[in-house]
Amino acid sequence: FAIGSQLSPEVGSSGIEMLETDTFKLHCFQTLTGIKFVVLPDPPQAGIDSLLRKIYEIYSDFALKNPFYSLEMPIRCELFDQNLKLALEVAEKAGPFGPGP
Repeated sequence: FAIGSQLSPEVGSSGIEMLETDTFKLHCFQTLTGIKFVVLPDPPQAGIDSLLRKIYEIYSDFALKNPFYSLEMPIRCELFDQNLKLALEVAEKAGPFGPGP
């Protein structure tokens, strides 16, 4: 994040949002609280921005609202795991021509 924001030609850049190569794309979603979610999909996969927002929603609902969860610790919550798996399955079924940004 720090390197990306320093190398960016844009003043006040918030860092890398997407890095694209021939073999993969790296998508990064940074929340207002500073938490970053990173996804490495196949290049033709679409709808990654909405997937990242959905992952953040799941994280907010099942990790942050869990009184036993501490920030920067592994998430150990079965409901989080189930909902994350479901969101990933939906994104995978959407395929490379799924809804875009």
